[in-house]
Amino acid sequence: MSRIQELFKRKQRKVLNIYCTAGYPLLNSTLEVMKALQENGADIIELGIPYSDPLADGPVIQESGGVALQNGMTIKTLIGQLQPLRSSVSVPVILMGYINPVLQYGFERFCKEVAAAGVDGLIFPDLPIREFDTEYGPVIKKYGLDFIFLVTPETSEERIRKIDDLSTGFIYAVSSSSTTGKDKNFSDVEVYLKKLKDMQLKNPVMVGFGIKDKASFESACSYANGAIIGSAYIKALQSGADIKETTKKFLEGILK
Repeated sequence: MSRIQELFKRKQRKVLNIYCTAGYPLLNSTLEVMKALQENGADIIELGIPYSDPLADGPVIQESGGVALQNGMTIKTLIGQLQPLRSSVSVPVILMGYINPVLQYGFERFCKEVAAAGVDGLIFPDLPIREFDTEYGPVIKKYGLDFIFLVTPETSEERIRKIDDLSTGFIYAVSSSSTTGKDKNFSDVEVYLKKLKDMQLKNPVMVGFGIKDKASFESACSYANGAIIGSAYIKALQSGADIKETTKKFLEGILK
């Protein structure tokens, strides 16, 4: 059983996944940010691999990725930074990125190295189901990594069932078909989230896109196992001088 699966076995409700960008705000901030998130209550850390053309990301996360790339972040650098990960971070860690730079690095090499560093799962929003099923999924499974697919309000029930069959870890329910960071009225997405809940999927469901504070976190958790916060945390890091204090204050606002 993976760390992600163990987490959901232990905690079925109000699971908090926080997104941060590798190499942001400074090149060597990655582990410092991750430690601060763990110390202040994050259940899962979703670590973004910066990319020059991040289709699913809104302006806040795009900007943080641009800064990280200017700082010198690369996949090779990130894997080097993650080598001491499990000496100080025990919560599940997911890498979120886009498939092209990973293919350039070498897909199996990437999976082997991140798994060896202690990464638990992967999210590639632009990896088609067919290619996952026939080519990449077996490699991901070989190295014991969970793979998380995204679903949206427009995803058909048939496709959701297929994704549920292929996914391990959890299903990432995008609150609407837009980029990250956009404000959402959760009354508009309750029907969609209730539909997912009523489908009784085998995987836990985490809601993302537009979760930014205690109220939106609580709303999302009414219909799912937990929620994912990204842009709001990156904004906090932008405006805060001290990573530890900024993270503590931000997570207290969500959890207390």
